[in-house]
Amino acid sequence: MPPVISFIGWHNSGKTTLARQVLAHLKERGHTVGVIKSTKERGIAFDQPHTDTGLYKAAGADGVALLAPDQLVVQSKPPGLDLLALAQRLFPEADLVLAEGFKHAADVPKIEVRRDSDAPVLRDQVAGVIAVVTDLAIADGGLRFKLDQSREIADMIESRFLVGTALTSAASLCASPPEK
Repeated sequence: MPPVISFIGWHNSGKTTLARQVLAHLKERGHTVGVIKSTKERGIAFDQPHTDTGLYKAAGADGVALLAPDQLVVQSKPPGLDLLALAQRLFPEADLVLAEGFKHAADVPKIEVRRDSDAPVLRDQVAGVIAVVTDLAIADGGLRFKLDQSREIADMIESRFLVGTALTSAASLCASPPEK
C-alpha cells in the first residue's frame, strides 16, 4: 500500500498550491504519485447533460468511467471507504498518495498549511500533524517549513516516506518527526 500524506488547513490557506508544487518536485524525481482531494462542495459537474457519460448517469448508472487518450475520469457514488482504503483502491501502483483535506483521517500523517493567524490551530485539534507550513511566527518546536519551501517539504517526504516504505507501517508514519 502506498504511503498517504494529507495537506490540511483552513479555506484559502494555500493547500492546493503547496501540494501541487510538492507533487511537481516528486514527479521530477521519478516518483509515481496519486492525488485524492476532499471537498465539501456538492454538485461539481464532471460532464455535461447531453454527453454520453451524462446520459449514462441520468439513466441511473452507479458509476461512469471515461477513458480518453489524455485522461481517465471515474465518477461514482462515494464508496464509504476511509482515506487509506480509498488510496489503495485508486492508486495501488503509486509510490505515494498526496491527499488534500481529510483532517480527521486516522493513521494518516498530515502537513498543516497555515496563513491566517486568527484561525484555530489544527495541530491542536487533529492527530497526525507531522509538520506545519507557515510564514507566521509560531511558538512550537515541531517541524516547520516556510510557504516557499516546497522543495524542502518534498525532500522530507521523500526521505521519510519513500525510502524503505515496504518496511514502514501506517502507524509509524504518524510518529513524531525527528527534530530539524
